[in-house]
Amino acid sequence: MAAAVSRKLAPVPFTRVEVDDAFWAPRIEANRAATIPIAYRHLSETGRIDAWKLDWRKGKEPVPHPFWDSDVAKWIEAAAYSLAAHPDPELERRVDAVVDLIAAAQQPDGYLNIYFTVVAPERRFANLGMWHELYCAGHLIEAAVAHHQATGKRKLLDVVRRYADHIDSVFGPGKRDGCPGHPEIELALIKLYRATGERRYRELAGFFLDQRGARPSFFQREIERLDPEDSRLNRHFFGEGEGFRTEYCQDHLSVREQSDAVGHAVRAMYLYCAMADVAAETGDGALLRACKRLWRSVCERRMYVTGGIGPASHNEGFTADYDLPNASAYAETCAAIGLVFWNHRLLQLEGDGRYADAMERALYNGVASGVSLDGERFFYVNPLASRGDAHRQPWFACSCCPPNVARLVASFGQYVYSESSSEAWVHLYVQGKGELDLGGRRVVVEQRGRYPWKERVAIEVRPPRAEEFTLALRIPGWCRGARAKLGGRTLRLAPITRKGYARIRRRWHPGDRIELALPMPVERVEANPAVAADAGRVALQRGPLVYCLEEVDNGAHLDDLVLARNAKLGAKLDGNLLGGVVRIGGRARRADRAAWSGALYRFAGSRTKPATLKAVPYCAWDNRRAGEMLVWIREA
Repeated sequence: MAAAVSRKLAPVPFTRVEVDDAFWAPRIEANRAATIPIAYRHLSETGRIDAWKLDWRKGKEPVPHPFWDSDVAKWIEAAAYSLAAHPDPELERRVDAVVDLIAAAQQPDGYLNIYFTVVAPERRFANLGMWHELYCAGHLIEAAVAHHQATGKRKLLDVVRRYADHIDSVFGPGKRDGCPGHPEIELALIKLYRATGERRYRELAGFFLDQRGARPSFFQREIERLDPEDSRLNRHFFGEGEGFRTEYCQDHLSVREQSDAVGHAVRAMYLYCAMADVAAETGDGALLRACKRLWRSVCERRMYVTGGIGPASHNEGFTADYDLPNASAYAETCAAIGLVFWNHRLLQLEGDGRYADAMERALYNGVASGVSLDGERFFYVNPLASRGDAHRQPWFACSCCPPNVARLVASFGQYVYSESSSEAWVHLYVQGKGELDLGGRRVVVEQRGRYPWKERVAIEVRPPRAEEFTLALRIPGWCRGARAKLGGRTLRLAPITRKGYARIRRRWHPGDRIELALPMPVERVEANPAVAADAGRVALQRGPLVYCLEEVDNGAHLDDLVLARNAKLGAKLDGNLLGGVVRIGGRARRADRAAWSGALYRFAGSRTKPATLKAVPYCAWDNRRAGEMLVWIREA
């Protein structure tokens, strides 16, 4: 039998991490001051919060929706994280009031869901495939664990424990079979297990995972029991002309047999997170091996250069290897967030820098693009090219993305460091400091620098006294030629770097300082030749940031621009642009449209004219004047 899995690292909680950098600190503040209050306002105005009063009656508008609960739960989670870092009596009162409503809505048997209490109580657990009951339960559980850990209050935690106990009384060996069409409760149950120590929650998470891939499929048997009107919602479970298919919800194979990322991208990410969690808690090597196969499928064949995933709108998800169109890219913000969650879990299991690279790529590009710089508008989908008709919106009828990005930004600090009994790990270079616990020894790691704009990072280590331990510093996969000095003396990184981390073991003294240089030249990125959409094109990247062209800087018809292969590109920090960013500039050529008057085709050799190319970070696009946008630039 293969060796069992053991978790290598533990993430340092965001409550022990201070973020004071030029990139994330303003976003965290905008999240606190704008996004969280705006989300609350929209949740109130659309009836999502008052719906917990359970006073809806037939004919009343709006009608509660099956997944309204999850929107409110994610807001509570985001608010709880924010309260832990920034006490706010008014926000705390709002959270407490919503928690009171939720507690009062709980049914005598522990059940807790607005829609299936007041709108369709006879349909409780009738359509797990598409009605989001267990998905909503999962988000309530996550919110409760976060609320308890951030505030110390138990009310919501006690409520969700009763609900989890009810679900456990319904599902499991010798009870009902089944699993959620939208994974989420599985990873939430692991969080609840870790918070309470109750093994039944861990076992229930494993039960739900093990239901997938049954033949005949649970979802097929479920549909056969539904009336035609209800089963209409499950149209995604039927491949066109192919009969019943469940790739959409990752039910096509058992979780331990899956190798290709398929179906709805957010569902896939949450499922893979649960697989990693259960592997970590149970030592299930087959689950981890499946995660690693799926990681290669996603990150080597089905991921955008921005860390976005899921190119198709028809299933909000994956299609085929190397199918990565740009203008029609779906790349849902929630999917990029899920990619962060998953890679963060795998990173704790294996301490492998490739997971941190993917996490960073998604954080700085596909996630950060999901919210405007002022925190007030949101992308649901994140295309890599636009003719000027793609813009962030104030809110969405299906509002999963805004509170999801709010909870990630509010808890961003947890992605920076990890700890073990004898090792301090630095995954992300973020000015600020973390308090790490190395087997009972409190070690402060403080970073100074202007990453990702500047390449130099100073890291000071402050144990309480001279202590021997390992400091593991990530050498990003995008970086060539990293250099380091310790106490002014050059460190040879190659001999001590394994799996993307320079591991420095020594006796550390308070105030020891490492100076790390991570060169950030402007790089031209090529796509695999199998990606037809990017043939003959390059993307620009500097450090962890992918860049794009915007019409406001380059004029209309961005596809007319051609970058010569030998053209020099420069980078400059502009404090007045988009809150202060490094912009990329260089010379290019542009098609001369005036010379084409009256002609549709002609022999090759058309005239071009000189042009100047200006690129800005993709995460900051659509924060100025509306217009076209382009990531992949023609090269010749």
